[in-house]
Amino acid sequence: MKTAVLATLIAAASAFAPVQQGAKTTSLNAFEDALGAQPPLGFFDPLGLVEDGDQEKFDRLRYVEIKHGRICMLGVVGYLVTAAGIRLPGDIDYSGTSFASIASGWEGTTQVPVAGALQVFAFVGFLELAVMKDITGGEFPGDFRNDALDFGWDSFDEETKLQKRAVELNQGRAAMMGLLALMVHDKLGNVSDFFPN
Repeated sequence: MKTAVLATLIAAASAFAPVQQGAKTTSLNAFEDALGAQPPLGFFDPLGLVEDGDQEKFDRLRYVEIKHGRICMLGVVGYLVTAAGIRLPGDIDYSGTSFASIASGWEGTTQVPVAGALQVFAFVGFLELAVMKDITGGEFPGDFRNDALDFGWDSFDEETKLQKRAVELNQGRAAMMGLLALMVHDKLGNVSDFFPN
């Protein structure tokens, strides 16, 4: 019994002991000043995916991050719009299934007719393979303007461009977490409290 009490006291005391500072790593951290390395986390690569400093790999991962962020931003808006009861007018198929009769969230994915789901899949595949591509070697990963669209981008100074890209990156990160949370809460049945159909 005395040994257990002594061990507990030693363990409690060690919790307040000063932490030994380890030696700084000498591994290459070439991306610590990259776009998106912002407070409070700074450069965040817990899995060490770009420890080797490979710029091509970093650009590919950044491209994927931006793309997933854009998809999730659309997904969150789509989820909230349908959960609020806003639907397209008319029918989704020739048998008379109306858009309004399809539920929102996960439940709605099973109610869409197979032919409609295949059309959506084909359309997304077409966009992926033919439209949403960096054909002309854009200014940054995820730049799909391809010398066709500008919307005033070239009129911005470099600082404004970086700020706008950082905003998009952070909003995409938030949308990825937001869509994941919506899907989890939808499966748990919590979303219907906020959006009664």
